[in-house]
Amino acid sequence: MVRIAIMGVSGRMGQMLLRLVDESDLAVLSAAVERQGHDWIGQDLGSVQGGAARGIIVTDDLAQALECSDAIVDFTAPAVSVPLAEQAAAAGVAHVIGTTGFDDDDLAAIAQAGKTGRIVRAGNMSLGVNLLVKLTQQIAQALDTEYDIEIIEAHHRHKVDAPSGTALMLGEAAARGRGVLLPEVADRGRDGITGPRDAGAIGFHAIRGGDYIGEHDVVFAGPGERIVLRHVASDRALFARGAIRAAIWLQTQDVGEYSMFDVLGL
Repeated sequence: MVRIAIMGVSGRMGQMLLRLVDESDLAVLSAAVERQGHDWIGQDLGSVQGGAARGIIVTDDLAQALECSDAIVDFTAPAVSVPLAEQAAAAGVAHVIGTTGFDDDDLAAIAQAGKTGRIVRAGNMSLGVNLLVKLTQQIAQALDTEYDIEIIEAHHRHKVDAPSGTALMLGEAAARGRGVLLPEVADRGRDGITGPRDAGAIGFHAIRGGDYIGEHDVVFAGPGERIVLRHVASDRALFARGAIRAAIWLQTQDVGEYSMFDVLGL
């Protein structure tokens, strides 16, 4: 049984991860971690959820959580995930990162941690989305710049970063297919008199509202036709399943930073 610690255990993804770890035949909960000052700190996890005590006290002591764990799963924020990558690597604990919104310095720090630790980092943990990324690259490679690429994503009102990590994964895939660098061709959100669309641009548009779990469209708009790839997430559990799968997979891997392509064999 792989001993898994959950960061941000009180949140939407934390609660989903907790349920699926409890249901797993291959993993067991080893620690429940929350930020300093959270109401759950120092209380039994089962009790604060309104159930029977389960003997796991919610903690903000990361060193303690890492000491009793084989892996830590982290859907939090860049300010948490970046230092955690270094701490987990130093402790020899596998780190699964589902956090999004990283800047270039954050990604460089995580890559550095991957030189001594085992990390899976992905903007999306689902099999379907990772297949969509592969298809996006293949189609972009097959079509020239007569086909304009637009990426449209929708998430719930509480999401704090845009474009989503998944939208950026799709944009990177499209850019790879065309042999260009995404920062050089990205066009994020248009307003006012923008002029005609630049040839070869990859456009991004973000919808925020309600309780969208996650929807992503990649549109290839060409002369006389459009190709539309779409993924709709209807259950947040699919991301949690992928993260737990990654935590288990990392137990047999060498040090390095991996993606869900590696976990899924894509």
